Amino acid sequence: MKFTEFGLAPLLEEGLDSMGYLDATPIQEQAIPVVLQQKDLIACAQTGTGKTASYLLPVLHKIAVEQADYINTLILVPTRELALQIDQQIMGLGYFTGATSIAVYGGGNGMDYEQQRIAIKEGANIIVATPGRLIAHLSSGKIHFNKVKHFILDEADRMLDMGFNEDIMKIISFLPEKRQNLLFSATMPPKIRTLAKNILHEPEEINIALSKPSEGINQQAYLVYDDQKIALIKHILSDPKYSSTIVFASKKEFVKRLTSELHKNGIAAEAFHSDLEQVQREDVMNRFKAKQINVLIGTDVISRGIDVVGISLVINFDVPPDPEDYIHRVGRTARAATTGTAITFINPKDQQRFARIEELIGDHVEKIPLPEGFSEGPVYSPKSFSDHKKPKRKKKNFKKFVKKVE
Repeated sequence: MKFTEFGLAPLLEEGLDSMGYLDATPIQEQAIPVVLQQKDLIACAQTGTGKTASYLLPVLHKIAVEQADYINTLILVPTRELALQIDQQIMGLGYFTGATSIAVYGGGNGMDYEQQRIAIKEGANIIVATPGRLIAHLSSGKIHFNKVKHFILDEADRMLDMGFNEDIMKIISFLPEKRQNLLFSATMPPKIRTLAKNILHEPEEINIALSKPSEGINQQAYLVYDDQKIALIKHILSDPKYSSTIVFASKKEFVKRLTSELHKNGIAAEAFHSDLEQVQREDVMNRFKAKQINVLIGTDVISRGIDVVGISLVINFDVPPDPEDYIHRVGRTARAATTGTAITFINPKDQQRFARIEELIGDHVEKIPLPEGFSEGPVYSPKSFSDHKKPKRKKKNFKKFVKKVE
């Protein structure tokens, strides 16, 4: 379906044309008419399906038609990175409509807070906010959302995982009862159903099945002990064909230590984690997008929060705890019809976890022999392991590695 078939405002179509938007994705094709009809919606769609535009376009259409000069839409998101990304999309898509927006998030300085306060007070059309910082503004008693017409929760599953349920309900208490509610989530566990029941009114439901990793991704895995991981990642990154790499680790402590270890070996890697000041995080991300940084190391916060074309390699330093997170991680490569490689390190205790990933994607990921010069790794036999059992080779666990690199 072509975007010209939705009947969007001419000024909005002009923005779509300038950005090269021609054909709608499945989530856009199904969601845009529902939002235009002013119905509540619960939609399950993963990152990379075009879900952001599926709610931004109809909202921008309404703002363009009404020429609103007040806060028309509130979008809640789990992370500052996603808030900034959505704000940038609003500026691009709505450039010709004159719609205004502001990203509201914590971690900045006093000037950032004041800029956000003024933008909210003066009625930016769209507020894209993380819950904590928005509540700080609302607590002042000087910010009013009494005219908000559209309330959108993006990545609702991640927000609940991060413990934002009470914050979400508190923010809703500041909104008018009569409004349109849109809930987007990559997964649909029972807690999301409960949240939807509490805030949505007779919603339409759209479920875009969790897609398998793109066919352009060459998925590989190495069977390793934890004390082999550092040497292996150095070996992989020595290959010049990997010009842009993201390395995922499950904890920020591991991110910091891995970055330090790579620096010692002359690999120009940068860490991306929640302890960085916002200006530092923006600087790291901008340099990575500009190809000034070749290796970015971070937690799952960047698996859904960035959209960078040209990432040639994704490395899972450890197996992600949720099988669906694997799809989000490896989906950072092979974007926009390109190709890429995704490599996962599987230690003995993670074998059962990786088997669940293979079950989800409906395929077996190729297990690559360790390079020449490496001692033999473990055998892949996930049925022999349990998440509750310790690996047999106790001396080769990650805690030993952590102490070693300190």
